[in-house]
Amino acid sequence: MPGSSVVALYLLRGRSGVSVSTHRRIVLIAIAGALIISTSGPLVRLSGVSPATSALFRCAYAVPPMLVLAWLERRRLGPLPIKGRVLAWLAGVVFALDLLFWHHAIDYVGAGLATVLGNLQVFIVAFAAWALFRERPSTRLMIATPVVFAGVVLISGMFDSAAYGSDPVMGVWAGIATSISYAAFLLLMKAGPERAAGPLAHATVVATVAIALLSPLFGGADLVPVWPAHGWLLLLALGPQVLGWSLITFSLPRQPAALTALLLLIQPMTTVALSAVALGERPSVLQLAGCLVIILGVLYGSLSRSRAREVHDEELSKVA
Repeated sequence: MPGSSVVALYLLRGRSGVSVSTHRRIVLIAIAGALIISTSGPLVRLSGVSPATSALFRCAYAVPPMLVLAWLERRRLGPLPIKGRVLAWLAGVVFALDLLFWHHAIDYVGAGLATVLGNLQVFIVAFAAWALFRERPSTRLMIATPVVFAGVVLISGMFDSAAYGSDPVMGVWAGIATSISYAAFLLLMKAGPERAAGPLAHATVVATVAIALLSPLFGGADLVPVWPAHGWLLLLALGPQVLGWSLITFSLPRQPAALTALLLLIQPMTTVALSAVALGERPSVLQLAGCLVIILGVLYGSLSRSRAREVHDEELSKVA
């Protein structure tokens, strides 16, 4: 799952007004979650299995701990309402597509570039929320949109004979499909109850089943575990999928808007660096320029939205 989901989910949820100075541990938890999630792409590559296989088992191995977390949440808050369950099941289906497309993007263009392409969902969520919930994107976000897509063109290698990846153009298309699928996932999760473990557990179970059913259309999944490939997949499931997202889900409603920008920069840049060191990925100069354009463009657009929200929250606090 692309890490820019951190930003998109934050923009959808809003904030609770908890200050960084008062709760610094929340900041550290959020940063730890972003760093853990940044290992997703490299772990997929290190497993060396097919995209459908890695997508299937990162969910399957995450199901037991997610069910435990959901059970603990149910004891505190009661059963998940039927509407929440249905929305979580639908979210699980599109989450399956998100993982299948993203793991193919990693295969086509490498873990680093595929993760940067995940930042496109911030724009897709913003414009979808405009259409569905009348939440108009900021002017700066709309200005940044064509700039970001120029970065996508650079990553595609259309004008670059030294482009990195087995098929950069297909990698870009898979990255765009990833962003669309994950934007749908976020919007469905937004429509559900304000819980974390329960909806995520339902979505993870459904995603596991959906990936198993859809895998023949995506190259097929190998159901026989082999070592050390499944050691990497187990680490992927327990690390980014369970621990990373649990930390992010816990911290987002409690952190200031400024941290979203920090998370935005930490995750894709860390993944690019890890992929270079651990996997030997060497994007071309133009592709790295495309990465920088996308990251700065998303930062430019999301910061304006975050600052506007901060001002709005301050005004509400004064009225209260």
